[in-house]
Order: sequence, then structure tokens, then C-alpha cells
Amino acid sequence: MKTNKVILGVVGGLLTGAALGILFAPQSGRKTRRQIKDKSKALKEDLKEDFDKFIEKIDKKYQSVSNDAHELLQRTNSKMEN
Repeated sequence: MKTNKVILGVVGGLLTGAALGILFAPQSGRKTRRQIKDKSKALKEDLKEDFDKFIEKIDKKYQSVSNDAHELLQRTNSKMEN
């Protein structure tokens, strides 16, 4: 649980620093807003990709556990019949 909090804190700090860097950059407001919009889209896509990978990993683990449980149940039933 502590590791998750540390990672979340680091990511939050990086995002805050990036946002402040963009906001205080010597550019026009329109250009700055466009950069924020583009970076937000990129971040959203990256997070979606990471989330999809995470879900896929969990699904594989679930399938593995389900298959193992099914095999164990079959072996138990077979032993009980004998």
C-alpha cells in the first residue's frame, strides 16, 4: 500500500510540475492552452493503454485461477468416486 502512495505522489508531482512549467512559459495563452490540451490527450491515451494492459493481466490471472479451481474440483470428484 505504501508503494502505491509513493508512486501516486511521484506521478502527481510530475504532472503538477509539468502543468506549472507550461503555465509559466513565455508563450501566448492560445499556444499554452493548445499544449495543455495536447498533453492531456496524450496522458489520457497512455493511461487508457496502461489500464487496458492491467485489465488484461487481471483477466489472465482470473482465467488461470478459474482453470486451476476447475481442475482441482474434477480431481476431487474423481477421487471421491473411486
